[in-house]
Amino acid sequence: MPAKKNPLGLNPLQLKTLTVLQQMAQTPRFATQQEDGTVLVSSFPPPHGDHYHVGDAVVMGRDMTGLHNIAVFSALERKGLIRSGFPGAAIVTADGLAYDTGLADAILRRADH
Repeated sequence: MPAKKNPLGLNPLQLKTLTVLQQMAQTPRFATQQEDGTVLVSSFPPPHGDHYHVGDAVVMGRDMTGLHNIAVFSALERKGLIRSGFPGAAIVTADGLAYDTGLADAILRRADH
């Protein structure tokens, strides 16, 4: 039996935000690996026009709005995917790093500029 998609029932904004946090967690400019297997995301990228550069990906501004929404951070924390440092940081847990949002290919656009 295949694994259930979105087993924690995250809403679309929560899924987008977790996807972006996972990408930031892989980007040394924004993140620091912790000894316990979590990743501290301690800064968020500045906007570049209507998009943001997050490591090797470009994310549209409309897909980044959850990073500025305390309710999204609270929901992700309640579900054990992050530990909130709202408004400017988050610790992405091992469960958060492993959660398949299904959105990486849709919102993380690879670019060369």
